[in-house]
Amino acid sequence: MDVFGAIADPIRRELLRRLSNGPARVVDLAAEHDVSRPAISKHLRILDEAGLVHAEVHGRERHYVIDVEPLDAVQQLLHALAARRPPISAQHLDALDTEAHRAARDRRRGTPAPKSLELEEDSA
Repeated sequence: MDVFGAIADPIRRELLRRLSNGPARVVDLAAEHDVSRPAISKHLRILDEAGLVHAEVHGRERHYVIDVEPLDAVQQLLHALAARRPPISAQHLDALDTEAHRAARDRRRGTPAPKSLELEEDSA
């Protein structure tokens, strides 16, 4: 499994977050989730196959440790995507909020929509 497929599952993302704080045993990880130990073991196996974790044997116990290097590909993709899209400013969000409130108020009052909005609704 590739890194993107491995991190697609929310439980596996939570396991990675937990392991970023330090090594943990399967029993400890299972205690923190509402899933069985075998299910946690399966998630850890998928993360291991993707190169995101590995097990260190300490006597009879296996402690899972995060390997962050494979996440570089994810980070590079996110940076590339973020660089192509301008950020949405707080001013833009405030203007959108104002327009949404104005439109809701106008609908309650029965005020007709501005001509520009009528044209957009007709073409939809």
